[in-house]
Parts: sequence; C-alpha cells; structure tokens
Amino acid sequence: MYAINEIKLGKLIQIAGEPYVVVKADHHKMGRGGAVLKTKLKNVINGNVLEKTFQGNDKAEPAATEKRKANYMYKDDNNAYFMDNESYEQFDLPIEQLEDKLIYLKDGTDVDVMYFQNNPVAIDLPIKMTFKVISAPPGVKGNSAGNVTKAVTIETGAEINVPMFVNEGDMIKINTDTGEYSEMNWAPKSRHEIVCFFCVLKIYILKP
Repeated sequence: MYAINEIKLGKLIQIAGEPYVVVKADHHKMGRGGAVLKTKLKNVINGNVLEKTFQGNDKAEPAATEKRKANYMYKDDNNAYFMDNESYEQFDLPIEQLEDKLIYLKDGTDVDVMYFQNNPVAIDLPIKMTFKVISAPPGVKGNSAGNVTKAVTIETGAEINVPMFVNEGDMIKINTDTGEYSEMNWAPKSRHEIVCFFCVLKIYILKP
C-alpha cells in the first residue's frame, strides 16, 4: 500500500477495482492535523477524472499493471487494432479509450500496451515520433525569425504548429506528450540523396 507521501505524480493506484494514474498531487501540511494530499486522478480505462483527498494515515492500493510491446495495425469507426509483438495475438481497444494518442498512430507503429488484470486498457507512444508533412502553407518572407509558426498537416491528418521554414514533404519529429513540434528529421529521404551527400563531401575534401 502507498502511504500518503508516496502518492506522487504518475503513480498508478487502484480505486474501486479500477486503475487510475495520478495527474495532479498537491501536498499540504495542516499543523497538528497532519498532512493533506489533494489529488486529481485519471482512469486509464475510460479517461474519467476523479478528485480525491487523502489525509493522515490514508493509504492507496497500487494498481497491478504490466506493459507489453505491440504493433498498431489499423482502425475502424469504433476500435483500433493491435498485434502483440511476442505472441502475435491480435486485440482491439475502443477508440474513445485512446484519447488524443490516436492522431499519432501510423500503421506499423510499435507501442507499449498497459495491461490491468491481464486485459489491455491503454497505450503509451514513443515520446518522439517522425512524420511526413503532407500539406504546408508557404512561409511568409521576413517571418522566419523568432517564434512565428504556421499550421501544417502530417500524414495521420493531425495539424501541428511548426516553424515557418518547414515545407510540404519534410520529415519532422513531434513530441507525442505535448503535441508540439520538436525538430526536423534531417535523415536522407532516399538512396539517391545519400549518394549525392557523399559526392559533395568527396569533392569538398579533395578540393585544393
């Protein structure tokens, strides 16, 4: 059992037989009255938010969860479908259970699946993922400096705010926790680009 001082941000606890993650935890000292902990908890199965206060000797039961690797396959109007990377067993999760993570799922993406009582209940994405920009308005001349951004569309259909220099066809990295642009992915896009790069490098080195 977790004591009140062990209930921290990100901890998974079990309430009424369901797993919750601590998304907010405010500790307060009440003099002789002891400590008070005000929390905001998020149900990892259905996304419902619960506010709960712990006092004194209150304890919380840890949620017995485990993570397994799985591969995202496809989705329909109601569910997203995955395949376990070890057993190759296929399973599905309701779309509403995946919240805003669905907009970053590409066919073939490996994810961490959280299991509770041997049932899949939620997924975790890689912190940074690479996407192709499929639509981008042209940058306005003179607006390339500072924090000026523009909205572009990535291959999953999601809209992301990016710096003005990002163009259609570029590969960019996105922080899936915040939904924000992280950096350009400068890896060569084709074998031809790799060959050209080494040709230029060779010319530069041999240049008298």
